[in-house]
Amino acid sequence: MARNMQPILKRCKTLGISPAAMGVNKNSIRNPKQGRRKQSEYAMQLNEKQKAKFIYGVQERQFRHYYEMATKTSGVTGENLLRLLERRLDNCVYRLGFANTRREARQMVNHGHITVNGKKVDICSYLISEGDLISIAEKSRSSQHVKDILEKNAATVVPKWLTVNHDAVEGKVVAMPERSDIDFDINETLIVELYSK
Repeated sequence: MARNMQPILKRCKTLGISPAAMGVNKNSIRNPKQGRRKQSEYAMQLNEKQKAKFIYGVQERQFRHYYEMATKTSGVTGENLLRLLERRLDNCVYRLGFANTRREARQMVNHGHITVNGKKVDICSYLISEGDLISIAEKSRSSQHVKDILEKNAATVVPKWLTVNHDAVEGKVVAMPERSDIDFDINETLIVELYSK
């Protein structure tokens, strides 16, 4: 399985996104580049696609698969694409505050620390559905690392399509994510334009 090992701060600066979108509370201390020339339309479209791929930790082949799924779903293709990415299990684990970053959430899912409706799920790309119950596996709750994460993220603001019960260490999907729930700047129309050429 391919992994994205790019330095987060460096990549965030290149793509023009806030490190907070990645769950990182740091900023690059490098000097900003001066005199950047105007981007072409293709470059802007490509940049938006790379931004979405990097934020959600998805490789090209899988991203295109999500795009094809989005085109077959009724509604606006770009919004459907972002909704599919939001519904990934690793993203939900991050959104619930069970991990500090999406990369950490991905690792927790891969290592079998997460259950959905009481059953262990170790596939990061698993798409959650309305009514699903996401929790940290019983055997993993006693881990000091997990306790530290939960304590640190106790005040995390959870999107309205999710609810979290800190005492039971579980979260519930109460609705499907909407476009307004995505809290970082991304122009999905440019991604659709890029793929529809």
